[in-house]
Amino acid sequence: DEESGGGQGAHWLADNHPEALEGCTEAIGEVGGHSVTINGQRLYLIETAEKGMCWLRLRAKGTAGHGSMLHPDNAVTALSEAVARIGRHEWPVQLTHTMTALFTEVGDITGDDPSDHEAMLRLFGVSGRMLGASIRNISNPTMLESGYKLNVVPGEAVAYIDGRYLPGTKDEFLATVQTLLGEQVSIEPVHDDIALEVPFEGDLVGAMRTSLLEHDPGARVAPYLMPGGTDSKAWSKLGITGYGFSPLRLPADLDFSALFHGVDERVPIDGLEFGARVLDRFLDLA
Repeated sequence: DEESGGGQGAHWLADNHPEALEGCTEAIGEVGGHSVTINGQRLYLIETAEKGMCWLRLRAKGTAGHGSMLHPDNAVTALSEAVARIGRHEWPVQLTHTMTALFTEVGDITGDDPSDHEAMLRLFGVSGRMLGASIRNISNPTMLESGYKLNVVPGEAVAYIDGRYLPGTKDEFLATVQTLLGEQVSIEPVHDDIALEVPFEGDLVGAMRTSLLEHDPGARVAPYLMPGGTDSKAWSKLGITGYGFSPLRLPADLDFSALFHGVDERVPIDGLEFGARVLDRFLDLA
């Protein structure tokens, strides 16, 4: 149940049966090893970092009553204002070591200034939307719950926020959200999980790089921070270093991230066959 936080899956296994993973020091998982194309140059992104998860419940209380009356302490109004402030908040750019390394690699390919973050993202084309979330915190409202009848003002309104924070920024993230709530709205944690960042070096990384380049000579390989989360969070509790490495060679114009959770989520067959060959070689080397 990784999509629901892993409490009954990877985290449960790590907490209740750590012996099942005894002796394991490194792991590979999803959403890494896929290609993007920069100025005609294929670049494979290895996930070496991922955001922390901070799923929040907002709760506003007010005075219930008939919809025809004045209600200055309307819970729905207070909640809506808080949700709008949080959803529209412009989080500042904060580069991790991982994204700095990625932009440096891209700058080497194109000659562009790697410190010009927006220019860097534009070079990624359709993939820039996902990577734009890799250089700042995110707070997206996702669900609203309130009321039971059109002409009745409810005494309570609830909303949910999908918060994702960069490594090392959790306290800052929560403090900022707190300032956006307003006096009538309280906040409760629903699910929290750590952010991760590991070095892009070592024998396992070398095996990833070699297996990719043997099957795609002339390509480049770089680390990136994935804005979502994976089961690596659970494995890290057991001292296991996780990387996103599920190789895919993708067409330059494919909006890969738009397929995540989309209708007919899929990958090209050619890309999948390429990935199988790369993984086979990787296992020989690892």
